Amino acid sequence: MSAFAKLLSSRWGPIITGCIVGLLAPVLVKLGNPGNMGICVACFSRDIAGALGLHRAAPVQYLRPELPGFILGSFLAALLFREFRPRGGSAPLIRLLLGMFAAMGAMVFLGCPWRAYLRLAGGDLTAVPGIAGLIAGVALGLAFLRQGYSLGRSYTTPFAVGITMPAIAVGILVLLLAAPQFGRTAEGAPTGPIFFSQSGPGSQHAPIAASLAAGLVIGFVAQRSRFCTVGALRDFILLRDPHLLSGVLALIVTASAVNLLLGQFRLGVVGQPIAHANHLWNFAGMALAGLAYTLAGGCPGREFFLSGEGDADAGLFVLGLILGAAFAHNFNAASSPAGPAPYGPIITVFGLAVCILIGLTMRERRPQRPQRSPREVLEEEHA
Repeated sequence: MSAFAKLLSSRWGPIITGCIVGLLAPVLVKLGNPGNMGICVACFSRDIAGALGLHRAAPVQYLRPELPGFILGSFLAALLFREFRPRGGSAPLIRLLLGMFAAMGAMVFLGCPWRAYLRLAGGDLTAVPGIAGLIAGVALGLAFLRQGYSLGRSYTTPFAVGITMPAIAVGILVLLLAAPQFGRTAEGAPTGPIFFSQSGPGSQHAPIAASLAAGLVIGFVAQRSRFCTVGALRDFILLRDPHLLSGVLALIVTASAVNLLLGQFRLGVVGQPIAHANHLWNFAGMALAGLAYTLAGGCPGREFFLSGEGDADAGLFVLGLILGAAFAHNFNAASSPAGPAPYGPIITVFGLAVCILIGLTMRERRPQRPQRSPREVLEEEHA
């Protein structure tokens, strides 16, 4: 175990993690998850929001075990290697807001960065403008970082704060297994508190044990390797460091190969599973998501992993993802395979404006200290 953990912490760590994600995601599709959605942090957050009754879009309601697995896998790795550090206090409300807008942008595109790469690995060419938008959003976020943007550093908190997100993850798994229902309507429909889709993407899922096992494995290895799909672009653009980017490339190559072996690769634009071909809003939705992820400090998967190792600020971003996904559906802003919803473009433009305002106004004021480089800002905020 120690040798493997050391390998994950080396330059091979992101590559190993990318290969594991690239292997498990298509396998989860084969076992029942929606097409090209073996793992999608934003979409799975949306499904969890629906299962909890935060939105009532019936086709997307399911307590996805993969995401609690992310948190608990990271939690176990952090405990095992003495990296569990309860902390918080780095602009928590701003992080919650960034999580909400990240989810809204992802709902316009129909996927987070993880799914954008997995869609591409399945032959879905509509992912290309989304990935281009992601790069643009990350680049815009880095422009703010170069000008002194910072959410400030976090501080040590009591153990109970750090354990909150792992406890919530356990609670979600309990609700998934128990599936409590407190009554039914006159027509016989369940009144909750937990809802499960009878058709649509929410009804498509791999067996619970397989999904949870995949989440635990990914959470464990990603915590050790610091795997991050947005950090990969950030580090390459800002520092010309390909360390994390090698993991993303490994994910795409491995997932493409596994999809070909499983007969799940279909190259094209039209008729791709749970995707639309409006390239403008694919680009813009992911530009909003990429900007929000960069301002928050990492991709949605990375935020789940950080919340597992005691980062309460990352936990608020995670809760923001769930709330934002619910908001997008409740306000008719989430896209469908038919294209963007009526209010999707409006919420995208509004979200970009808010995130740009955050980037312009969240500046660190420390006149006693010399101006820090972007690298120093990143290192201090994630120390």
